[in-house]
Amino acid sequence: MRILQLLVALAAATAAQAQIRLPSLPALPLPSVPQTLDQAEPKTLNALSDLRQREIKLLIQNNRRLIEADPNGEPIVRSEILAMGMSEEAIAQAQARGFVIDREQAIASANIRLLVLKAPPDVATKKALRQLREADPTGLYDFNHIYTESAALSGDDSRAEPTAVAAQPSVSHIRVGLLDTGVDATHPVFRNAEVHAFGCAHAQVPNAHGTAVASLLVAHASADLYAADVYCGMATGGSVDAIVGALAWMVEERVAVINVSLVGPNNAMLEHSVRSLIERGYAIVAAVGNDGPAAPPLYPAAYADVIGVTAVDAHRRVLIEAERGPQVMFAALGADLKAASMDHGYAAVRGTSFAAPTVARLLAVTLSAPDRQAAVAAIDALAKQAIHLGAAGKDLTYGFGLVGGETR
Repeated sequence: MRILQLLVALAAATAAQAQIRLPSLPALPLPSVPQTLDQAEPKTLNALSDLRQREIKLLIQNNRRLIEADPNGEPIVRSEILAMGMSEEAIAQAQARGFVIDREQAIASANIRLLVLKAPPDVATKKALRQLREADPTGLYDFNHIYTESAALSGDDSRAEPTAVAAQPSVSHIRVGLLDTGVDATHPVFRNAEVHAFGCAHAQVPNAHGTAVASLLVAHASADLYAADVYCGMATGGSVDAIVGALAWMVEERVAVINVSLVGPNNAMLEHSVRSLIERGYAIVAAVGNDGPAAPPLYPAAYADVIGVTAVDAHRRVLIEAERGPQVMFAALGADLKAASMDHGYAAVRGTSFAAPTVARLLAVTLSAPDRQAAVAAIDALAKQAIHLGAAGKDLTYGFGLVGGETR
């Protein structure tokens, strides 16, 4: 509730409410947000990044025992260091210095083994990372960053089924993956879908964000939805090792198209894992984020060959909060639509998180199994179908253009 009060108060001060990224963000109405840059006041644009930083600080402040900031202010799991490519000798040396292997994740087919090391009690997280890198220059080490969803859900709930979630490709069946918060599989919108859940030690922790995104992926379609919950209601939810574990499950299940509506900083372990999957024929679709047009790129959308998606409104105008840059590959409807809500109704949603599912769904129509050549061909075909909204070719605002859905 304190988070919601902070958001509302700050949004009122800037004359607009901006979509930010934060776990389990309460529903926020967005009736007066300027849709395009030429309509926006400078103070509104500046507030986008400021809001995100405030929420990160609040997350850390409320969970100091578990979470701290890296040198760039991004949230990380306290006292944890991620490692890849450690030799047995490097592991022995680290253990001799007081490091403990707490857990690990593996993607066997990609030859990935991710270790989560606990730093000695008297060694700060930043110092622990430095020590490991200096002792083993050939290994790959990084913080265990926390990635967060970026979305706003309005309080405008309705039992009436909106057409925005009803439109689906005319296919007999699709298979698609979702890496997000938990999904309420009992919502009527999933009546024709089989939801395969992963994470949380088999417990069900449904959440508004994951449920909304999932509804836009497979609403009323005959589908197998592979939904990995990387949050499980925990303060440290969305950590890199949880994401890698979810990706490993997607590989085991051979889910060719994976929707990721999460954002965060560059991380060596996440980059390596994502690149390995793409090289093996998986298509990873990611929201570009909502920190504003001048903000630094967010990941995983900004990694090479990830399919970054921005959002437009019903009038084909890019959302003011959407990030810009070479990471934008496609645009899709991300405002003026409704998605499944936690009360088995529907709620207005807004942001790049809700545009990405359109692209993932369209790719899942033709990609039933991982195949690098088929994935490239499917992306190229989608680019040729896209409606150009900006400069000719691929531009920094809309990418190749608008795909999916009916807009005016």
